[in-house]
Amino acid sequence: MPDTAPRPNFLVVLTDDQGPWAMPHITAELVMPTIANLVDTGSTFDNFYCASPVCSPARASLLTGRMPSAHGVHDWLVGERHPDATEDNFLGGLFNLPETLHHNGYTCAMSGKWHIGTSRWPAPGFDYWYAHRLGGGPYYNAPVWDRDGHKVEEPRYFTDAVTDEAERFLDLQAQQHHATDAAAGQAQPFYLQVNFTAPHDPWINNHPQELYDLYDGCTFDSIDRPRPHPWTKVYNDFDKAFADPLPYLTGYAAALSGVDRSVGRLLDKLDEHGFADNTVVVFMSDNGFSCGQHGIWGKGNGTWPLNFFENSVRVPFAVRLPGQKTARRITDHVSATSFFPTVCELAGITPPDDPLRAGESIAGLIDGSRPGDGSDSVVVYDEYGGGRMIRDNRFKFIDRSGGQPRELYDLIDDPDEQINLVDDPGYQRTVAALADGLNDWFTRHETACDRAFDRAVMGRGQIHPPRKALPDDKTYVTDAVCHDGTRA
Repeated sequence: MPDTAPRPNFLVVLTDDQGPWAMPHITAELVMPTIANLVDTGSTFDNFYCASPVCSPARASLLTGRMPSAHGVHDWLVGERHPDATEDNFLGGLFNLPETLHHNGYTCAMSGKWHIGTSRWPAPGFDYWYAHRLGGGPYYNAPVWDRDGHKVEEPRYFTDAVTDEAERFLDLQAQQHHATDAAAGQAQPFYLQVNFTAPHDPWINNHPQELYDLYDGCTFDSIDRPRPHPWTKVYNDFDKAFADPLPYLTGYAAALSGVDRSVGRLLDKLDEHGFADNTVVVFMSDNGFSCGQHGIWGKGNGTWPLNFFENSVRVPFAVRLPGQKTARRITDHVSATSFFPTVCELAGITPPDDPLRAGESIAGLIDGSRPGDGSDSVVVYDEYGGGRMIRDNRFKFIDRSGGQPRELYDLIDDPDEQINLVDDPGYQRTVAALADGLNDWFTRHETACDRAFDRAVMGRGQIHPPRKALPDDKTYVTDAVCHDGTRA
């Protein structure tokens, strides 16, 4: 038998548009017993920040450790919805997490939503692949690729289909492990990424009735219903939800309960095959979301200007290490760009050098070797379109180009971000210091990079990867109607 302990497996569950509030230990109405148990037996982060408050750039940052201005995905990817779109590889030439794991002996699998470029064939590093063609859509008859690269519709409820395919991978891994054990060898560890489209809309008539029934009579009193924020009047993508929120809250919650049911199935499958004692379980979302909080239904592109409110940029993040049974709550501020180096450290792998990788490993916060009490918080950055955010232990500052409004919030005295202090004479030194820190950090990252940040992004979608181009090149500007009614 080998002298070294086997390297851990990873089950990574990624939801779509789940706000930090949408966890059962925060919003009691949510029926999510599996995730509640994960929180009770794992390490839960209260201040985990995505790199951009919309799906595609946030997901690209998870897998590269780079900010959007360094990896080139600046908005959600339109894909085949646009006639000029092609099956582009948006992360071509960049180090990514699954490829790094693959080159270090891991078997990597993805089931569900990719949305970081073409999903027709497995992305680099993946050995097993079941993929949505786009980034969202109906939960029944969802657009997917079959294993021969043909466009088909998935008749199964998509959350269940994603789970079925992930279970299939685990069954195949069990067969391989048994065969390897019989040969007295050490089986390859695996990395399984399960990417649900839930709880992304649509929410009405798109989920099994038994999931809706879990919320029969629930009025979601814990969720505030303020007036729509003035910035929502431009896009107003969720006007029906503003007008009659209860059916939409019910659908959102039902989608999350479907995810919870699926995570339970996957954990049972780990137990069935004897993987549970050596598998790191991660539960997180790509970006945040508001269901009426702060007067918003949506995420970063639910308003114009694009917003960086806490429910847009903070996401759930919970990790359970093999054998862990005691809950830990971590209040340190953490960037999602830390995910790549963290998984590598937990796997015993040194990631390839990349001067533009923004995050550092948080394995010490997960395993308890660092306190996690807020004393080790890092400055967190976010970016989307013409806006960039910096958040330190107390303040959040948002700078925007083109004369758009700037913001400063004291998140200790004003956690709901109701009072914009940016023009208050008493806070001008704070504004100047944060603005300098923000500009200096991004200048260093942009100087060494040819995937220039696109300040023309309007939140309506990106068609092609960026490239070095003439100043008037519009290859990756949105195809949809802009905030002022013109075409981008």
